[in-house]
Amino acid sequence: MSNVLWMTLPYIAFTSFLLGHVWRYKADQFGWTTRSSQIYESKLLRLGSPLFHFGILGVLAGHVVGLLIPQSWTAAVGISEHVYHLMSVGMGSLAGIAVVAGLAILLYRRVTVPEVRTATTLNDKLMYLLLVGALATGMLNTLTNVFSAYNYRETVSPWFRSLFTLHPAPQLMVETPWTFQAHVLIVVALLGFWPYTRLVHMFSAPIGYLVRPYVIYR
Repeated sequence: MSNVLWMTLPYIAFTSFLLGHVWRYKADQFGWTTRSSQIYESKLLRLGSPLFHFGILGVLAGHVVGLLIPQSWTAAVGISEHVYHLMSVGMGSLAGIAVVAGLAILLYRRVTVPEVRTATTLNDKLMYLLLVGALATGMLNTLTNVFSAYNYRETVSPWFRSLFTLHPAPQLMVETPWTFQAHVLIVVALLGFWPYTRLVHMFSAPIGYLVRPYVIYR
């Protein structure tokens, strides 16, 4: 079972993530969009969207540092585990609060504005469910780590890197706290589902926004 959870499922999700984006780009370029609902409501969107997007950039940056940079590298430049832990909890909490607040506003908007609610598909609902699960377990890990000081860079991080070296080490995940296991499994499911949702817009660089005329929604 540990091989299935911590080796087979991640590789299936990574394959779906890569090939799914290729398929989506070739077969559904007109659907490669956020399906903007700004035309229906803009006040809540102007508040929730920046909070969510800027917060998620901070969360992603923290995950890149925590998962991809080995503990020995940060120690080599003079950053002790205690200092790293304080920085991780502090900045991770701020970014996480921004993401949670932004997503809460966006979900409130999607539920309470009739036109936006009508435009919400089953696909969107599944995506939001996974997003909420990933954020909830991620924040739970961050907040409980204030007191427990669990060093995930000795288990989760090397396990994650082992997947990309094609020498997976699923045994590293077996004894990790259940909150970390739940977070990883939800994120793995989200990655596999990602290409078939509106989240594909993350890989679209809006360079044209710099030179195009202002767009008025009517």
